[in-house]
Amino acid sequence: MATIREGNNAALVVVDVQVGVVNEAWDGARIIGNIARTVERARAEKIPVLWVQHTDEELPTDSPQWQWVPELVPAEGEPRIHKQFNSSFEQTSLAEELAALNVSHIVLAGAATNWCIRATAYGALERGYDLTLVSDGHTTGTIELESGVTIEAADIIKELNIAMQWLSYPGRTNSTARAEHVNFAQPGGEQ
Repeated sequence: MATIREGNNAALVVVDVQVGVVNEAWDGARIIGNIARTVERARAEKIPVLWVQHTDEELPTDSPQWQWVPELVPAEGEPRIHKQFNSSFEQTSLAEELAALNVSHIVLAGAATNWCIRATAYGALERGYDLTLVSDGHTTGTIELESGVTIEAADIIKELNIAMQWLSYPGRTNSTARAEHVNFAQPGGEQ
């Protein structure tokens, strides 16, 4: 059983909004704009912003594709977490950073919906955090399966938003909110 996080301290966790991750993502410019506005609101409300950055064969450290998109730049003093797996919690310092900030509520945005956002969302809930997924603040690309079936990016995004509204974990609140309606003080709630 997960340790339920006490208190009501929020943090915004921005995952993998890197050039090589979002360059062909669905509706990327709009999603990046929504994430940027959420970051601005978090900073204005003195909510910590934590930045998670992926490294692998396709995103080598310090390469052009590994860099943050120009619209989203971590501010001085905002923690940067480097990862090599889908979940932002696996073999990273994220849990320690959240503990140091006494965070109980994670607001989550970034890319890619079906990989790192999904894994991080489930990882947060399984570790006892309340979770708000920014419903218009995550994106991915369309998937073409070997069978010829195509899964549209918009459908992948919609499915995760639905899942995050209907999942049930004991002692935790999880939901979605549009970027303009995220309420950092109310897990899963809107302003």
